[in-house]
Amino acid sequence: MSIKETQQTIESIMNQLLDDKQFLPEEKDDRRRKVFESGKEILTTTDKVIKSYIRVSRDSREIVRIPAYRIQHNNIAGFYKGGIRFNENVSEEEVENLAVLMTLKNALHELPYGGAKGGVVINPKEFSDRELNLVSKKYVQRFAPDIGPTHDIPAPDMGTNERVMDWMIGEYKTIHPGQNYLGAFTGKSIGNGGALGRREATGKGTFHSYFWLIHEWARRQKETEEKLGTGVHLKQFNKLKKIFEKSDRGEPIQVAVQGFGNVGGVAAQMAHRCKELKHHVVAVSDHLGTLYNKNGLNIEKLISYHERHEQLPHTKKELEKEEIDAELLHRDDIITLEMDVFILAAIEDQINEANMKDVKADIFVEGANAPITSAADEYLHEQGKVVIPDILANAGGVMVSYLEWKQDRITQLYSQEEVLDEMYGQMSRSCEKVFAEYFYKELSGIRNTCYLSALKHLFLLLYKHGKLF
Repeated sequence: MSIKETQQTIESIMNQLLDDKQFLPEEKDDRRRKVFESGKEILTTTDKVIKSYIRVSRDSREIVRIPAYRIQHNNIAGFYKGGIRFNENVSEEEVENLAVLMTLKNALHELPYGGAKGGVVINPKEFSDRELNLVSKKYVQRFAPDIGPTHDIPAPDMGTNERVMDWMIGEYKTIHPGQNYLGAFTGKSIGNGGALGRREATGKGTFHSYFWLIHEWARRQKETEEKLGTGVHLKQFNKLKKIFEKSDRGEPIQVAVQGFGNVGGVAAQMAHRCKELKHHVVAVSDHLGTLYNKNGLNIEKLISYHERHEQLPHTKKELEKEEIDAELLHRDDIITLEMDVFILAAIEDQINEANMKDVKADIFVEGANAPITSAADEYLHEQGKVVIPDILANAGGVMVSYLEWKQDRITQLYSQEEVLDEMYGQMSRSCEKVFAEYFYKELSGIRNTCYLSALKHLFLLLYKHGKLF
């Protein structure tokens, strides 16, 4: 989804709220239209776009100039919050769109944050540790006036990790001696003020959104399915019911996971280890290729291999050496394999108009940001398939980031059990809110329902703060 599409979606939903006379009933006629137009303008406009160039000395002694961004969309709900990605495809439009989505995500889950995002246009695999250290420190130097524990709090994203956050927090401390610094970045290492369980949080939260929907919510609704309406809503519920009933009969739910990093690898492991539902993870993929076994892959061995090599095995020789039984396929083949559940944890635009009619899964879980295009999302919905959108599914990381920020302020470490219990509880409450609204009110789409909930929250904050005139 592009920034223009996101803005159009916000405008469309704001128009829905304008027409809903039960929402903000005290505002009427011309005054009501002006209030909603003001809200629409604020929420489709980014507060601040900051672009800079990072000059770095490569190991070859060449000086390179690298574009870097920090974009702050809106902070009506709290301090700006969003990751920093290192990727060669980073662009201003992409970073701005992700900043808007962070605002909506935090609002959906009622976290006291606004939305921001950062990016550096590099492929981190092509940079040495010394060079990455310089890039990280230079990023903080360039954007230091615009970040901080009570203003804008970055975190890891694609291509960055706790080591990068540690480097950045160290540079921030150097620039701001004697000031509170620990809460300026989240996703740090445990010894440097990080939260236990933060690295795995997005993957665990992604899997939990699917697991909760099937095992908790759909089972609970089974006795009252006549209340779930007709048409696409009933068709979607029947697909959910089919999944857990398959497991109840002792048949494995077939799961495929695209992307095998912190999100996909953890989600695959969660499915593999799940005791309440029987799963076979039949396919996983990374940038090198797809591994497939219709009877289920050995996920524990693949996790171990990935921890050692930072990639999946991609030759028969490597598979034989690790004693992993798998068929080697092209990386894009995973999209159209036979499966029940597809967890998308790689990059954006993976399911699109070119392949949407060939996908076979019934449930899609967006662990990555925007892996399904708008056109594909609409098509899958019309087919009665269930898409758990990114704004709902992959919020585990920012939920735990909030706990990390809190513990840095009180200098008290939460246990991993406390962190995960809080994250799972918040994820369950958010899912309950979204799916109850969507199914019982027969709203027009799950993603639309998420945006509607988020925008209601943001609009009311703007209204109560006296921003809409």
